[in-house]
Amino acid sequence: MDDDTNTREASAIAIADLTFAWPGAGGVCLDVPDFKVSRGERVFMHGPSGSGKSTLLSLVAGVLEPGAGRIVVLGQDLAALSARARDRYRAANIGFVFQMFNLVPYLTALDNILLPCRFSCERVSRLEVPAPAEARRLAERLDLEAGLLDRPASELSVGQQQRVAAARALIGRPGLVIADEPTSALDADRQQRFLDLLLAECDAAGTTLLFVSHDHRLSRRFERLVELRDINHVGRRAPG
Repeated sequence: MDDDTNTREASAIAIADLTFAWPGAGGVCLDVPDFKVSRGERVFMHGPSGSGKSTLLSLVAGVLEPGAGRIVVLGQDLAALSARARDRYRAANIGFVFQMFNLVPYLTALDNILLPCRFSCERVSRLEVPAPAEARRLAERLDLEAGLLDRPASELSVGQQQRVAAARALIGRPGLVIADEPTSALDADRQQRFLDLLLAECDAAGTTLLFVSHDHRLSRRFERLVELRDINHVGRRAPG
């Protein structure tokens, strides 16, 4: 078995020579020569606003395509997939808590949680109970009252929407969960309970967790702290 195959099997995320620039933005915003996250690892990523954290997460999830370089997620080279195949792969294998939640406003909270199961049979196949029962279990653990689950997402508070987005990411035991500022709308007590649930669910499923937050206090709950400036070499590479 060669080194490249070993890396694919050992890593949940393996990035090599990645660059990305927003059109018309006047230059590269991400230049990541090498970044790896082991399978089952819990990683806390920190960096100032505008440093490219959310962009990097979207690249790892296959929502964005890099200008150059390679991103391998759970053994799959994302560049080898068509846009439609990337969508299917993400639905089956990656849970994403978006910074802006990305809930469907007219769907109920319960239906939002169940969306990954509607898009991926693989998510459903990993469940030990029917999908609605699992959705309600996650909601209860996230302090979402049963009566809220039948309300449209647009009628929920910001904090409630954030917890619905977290339950949606966790359902069906994805191999990788990406969380972009998932506790920003929660008070201190709910933050800790949220982390308890998130870490416990990831432990139970062997799920890799990449967690981004401005709140350094939360980093002590994680195995590894990554400062984005340490892996993003924008402006640091010598010419030639």
